[in-house]
Amino acid sequence: MAEPFYITTAISYPNGRPHIGHAYEAIAADVIARFQRAQGRDVRFQTGTDEHGLKMVQAAREEGMEPAAYAAKMSSIFQQMCDALDVKYDSFIRTSEPGHHRASQAIWTAMEESGDLYLGRYEGWYSVRDEAFYDESELTEGEGGEKLSPQGSPVEWTAEESWFFRLSAYQQKLLDHYEANPHFIQPDSRRNEVLRFVEGGLSDLSISRTSFDWGVPAPGKPGHVMYVWLDALTNYITGLGYPDDTELFQRYWPADVHLIGKDVVRFHAVYWPAFLMSAGIALPRQVYGHGFLLSSGEKMSKSVGNVVDPFALADRFGVDALRYFLLREVPFGQDGSYSPEAIVNRVNAELANSFGNLAQRTLSMIYKNLDGKVPPAGAAAEDVALLELVRSVCEKDVPAEFERFAFASGLEAWMGAVFACNAYVDAQAPWALRKADPKRMAEVLGTLAEAIQLLAVAVEPVIPDSARKLIDFIQQVPISQPVPIFPRLELEGEAEE
Repeated sequence: MAEPFYITTAISYPNGRPHIGHAYEAIAADVIARFQRAQGRDVRFQTGTDEHGLKMVQAAREEGMEPAAYAAKMSSIFQQMCDALDVKYDSFIRTSEPGHHRASQAIWTAMEESGDLYLGRYEGWYSVRDEAFYDESELTEGEGGEKLSPQGSPVEWTAEESWFFRLSAYQQKLLDHYEANPHFIQPDSRRNEVLRFVEGGLSDLSISRTSFDWGVPAPGKPGHVMYVWLDALTNYITGLGYPDDTELFQRYWPADVHLIGKDVVRFHAVYWPAFLMSAGIALPRQVYGHGFLLSSGEKMSKSVGNVVDPFALADRFGVDALRYFLLREVPFGQDGSYSPEAIVNRVNAELANSFGNLAQRTLSMIYKNLDGKVPPAGAAAEDVALLELVRSVCEKDVPAEFERFAFASGLEAWMGAVFACNAYVDAQAPWALRKADPKRMAEVLGTLAEAIQLLAVAVEPVIPDSARKLIDFIQQVPISQPVPIFPRLELEGEAEE
């Protein structure tokens, strides 16, 4: 039986349209899921939308809509984004669903039965934008003297009756877990941040609100709705049928990785494991906090007006080209920058000129000179050496890098194999062999066709549509006239000139 692998993204907060950061996380998770499937794992990939909380109430009000109708409208756009980017999830969860309310109330009840909840009064600094409470010591001062959260969002003093979770009781248990499981939080820079935060001491956490009602009702607590993060984090088990002892839950929990942005690591690596410990549920194996994508070196924000629509990027550059660029350009886990120029340069140099041209030249010669019949690979020393190199890169090096989410270095190794194939073409010069030694020409072209197929299979998780087309094309008998799989991209304005 195949070994299970469960991957989740953070669920997106749909108080606005998706931006490139949402697309980046969804694409990366999809690449991991496709890669693990190709390794023979039994994969489940979940994403979705986090639809409760005050921010959604405010956004709905601005649109003149009820929160439920607004959430449904916005959630559908996030599903459309996944479809547009060829992100093949197994489960898309919405936290407004009745099954999710049931799961959230079940985890609350389990935490309460552990003796970890108590009624108190919350007075403190709250950021509506972050849906988070902050200690005075964490705040900074804005230009106008206003107080700001560590994320730079405004905070307001809030006072209301609240149920609390005894987070303070879990400080040592969390530290013990981090020590026993050094890969629980990755990359190491995020792990170090979390360690410092937890070692500094944990305050009990307010987990209910009475100032609005758009959320999951706290069970048996009239007038209280659950703190949006307790409800949101529960999505990872809702999607497996919790609280029932379902076959899905047995098969896939604990999750292999929660893939999230670095700005929500605290919620996933401190609060979520503490909630799970309290409820008596196993902890996920890893929380991986990836970096931010910057637009030409600047953080994206609505106020600056540099938020990029992923639908527009995919339309302009092509889905596979965008997927390839995002994973090739930025070492995963670090912050990275992108610009139209960077996308065009990277995609043209590597996909169009190097890999695309290699496939186009090879397959065109087979079509024209060998009646479209792909010949077997040659057995000369240089043929064997090339295929050994390509096979080693595609079946060992690339998987080893992708296994540890080092996509940029995996694709770097892959490009090395593409360059080796192009160097082989130049050295063998099959166009010169056409008349001088047609038998040798066929051996060279057969060797290249096998190498191209290996390269396409290795890169399929990243560029699924293009790679699959290429694999299917080579397996036709006979092949038809090939068309370029990766057209060269142009910057706006270049075409007119």
